[in-house]
Amino acid sequence: MIRHATAVWNGSGKEGKGHLTTASTVLNQTQYSFNTRFEDGVGTNPEELVAAAHAGCFAMKLSFVLGAAGFTPTSLETKCEITFEEGTLKKSHLILKASIPGIDNAKFQECVKDAEQNCPISKLLGAGLQITSEASLV
Repeated sequence: MIRHATAVWNGSGKEGKGHLTTASTVLNQTQYSFNTRFEDGVGTNPEELVAAAHAGCFAMKLSFVLGAAGFTPTSLETKCEITFEEGTLKKSHLILKASIPGIDNAKFQECVKDAEQNCPISKLLGAGLQITSEASLV
């Protein structure tokens, strides 16, 4: 399987702007710029997209891990906070609120750790990025 996206950038780093398009068109010439990355401009930015990818990948992997352990989640709500400092991604922190009938906290935390370490985006980011998580059953 190969997935792709296209970025087009016009102009200088600070004054220029660009747009992103994915093959699925979920992003379709979605605007990004210096203001959307470093200030509060309208549009997206690479770190936000990494956070979305990591949250989504982790939640799906956790669902598979839970299924293999005999549990079906009612809901897995994952927020991902990406820390970007000095021009480098430093940390990805996953915050999970989960509703999973019949699971105890020890088994839940074991499954969370498995998904945190083994989802494909964690593996991609894991080379130089600190990945942490906190998880609670609701």
